[in-house]
Amino acid sequence: MARIVMKFGGTSMAGIERIRSVAARVKREVAAGNQVAVVVSAMAGETDRLVGFCREASALYDPKEYDVVVSAGEQITSGLLAIALQAAGVPARSWLGWQLAIATSDAHASARIENIDMAALEASLAAGEVAVIPGFQGVDAEGRVTTLGRGGSDTSAVAMAAAMKADRCDIYTDVDGVYTTDPRIVPRARKLKKVTYEEMLELASVGAKVLQTRSVGLAMKEGVRVQVLSSFTGEDAPMADTLPGTMIVGEEEIDDMESQLITGIAHDKNEAKITLIAVPDKPGAVAAIFAPLAAANINVDMIIQNIAHAARSTDVTFTVPAADLARSIEVLNQARGEIGFAELVHDTRVAKISVVGVGMRSHAGVASTMFSTLGERGINIQAISTSEIKVSVLIEEDYTELAVRVLHTAYGLDAEDAA
Repeated sequence: MARIVMKFGGTSMAGIERIRSVAARVKREVAAGNQVAVVVSAMAGETDRLVGFCREASALYDPKEYDVVVSAGEQITSGLLAIALQAAGVPARSWLGWQLAIATSDAHASARIENIDMAALEASLAAGEVAVIPGFQGVDAEGRVTTLGRGGSDTSAVAMAAAMKADRCDIYTDVDGVYTTDPRIVPRARKLKKVTYEEMLELASVGAKVLQTRSVGLAMKEGVRVQVLSSFTGEDAPMADTLPGTMIVGEEEIDDMESQLITGIAHDKNEAKITLIAVPDKPGAVAAIFAPLAAANINVDMIIQNIAHAARSTDVTFTVPAADLARSIEVLNQARGEIGFAELVHDTRVAKISVVGVGMRSHAGVASTMFSTLGERGINIQAISTSEIKVSVLIEEDYTELAVRVLHTAYGLDAEDAA
């Protein structure tokens, strides 16, 4: 008997028929003798609708009341799935975040899970019930409902799997696994059988939308084996443990890490480039730029500081999320007197392209291959950032698809048997 957490996203829960299909899939796991907890998202589009109501009610809404409103979507789907399971002859009950005591911080709309009281859930599982748990929500020390931020249901599922000491956490999405790159751009992309936590964390952070970054970080910290599967296969498809999608695991489970140079290519068009021209070339100048951005909770990614001009000034270029561009410009202009820049220039027609792979640790030439491949196609590199297992470049947005395709081929990732 295995312990399994099954998580279903918004597209999987979008309507009664799909909820019945989810119930049938859960029933098969129960029939196989497994103990099952299910974490569900709100129906596709429902959270956006609820957020819209909050904004209509007041532009300066109370985050505590916001959490009350937006957490309702998962409450509805958890109850509906419990009803569908009962109708299918499977003992089940729904548990809200406060009933399980999923204790979180009090940072409403972006809370972090601190502890899960397992006593009630253990009793329920021992009694043969399927626990249906709304993702994305918890409760703070004052008993107020909290939410974990957009995409937080993945984090809920991984946290629940860690608390349950589950054998694995199966996350069902509208894709059937993690690919070497976006198959819509490169039809010859291959589905990966296994990806390390570090690789998935890097891929998620640079544009791959399969899993939420926080959930991968938590899985790595707690050692939770995560499997990405499609919820849109037929009911007669093999069981999840016999036909896996992609397993996210520790490096010790990857047999061919040395031979696998690059795991995947990711792209992200949600970037904006800011250049501050003629910043005084003196100690503390860079801190004066990034301290106010940090205080405004704006994440800065790539940073380039040019060689100082004869007039003892320099240009500083960096990227921020496109959604934060307007706020970044406002913050920087407010601090202009302290920073001392002459002009601010911004560009939203950029994209970040990243190559990721643990094999970089033991192989040289990864960056060189990337730069020469893009150069041969006339694609100019505007900025570069690296980590131990990732190289990212900033390019003009119009070249995104071409860059992904040529790099996928250059690193030998094309599937030989693809149509």
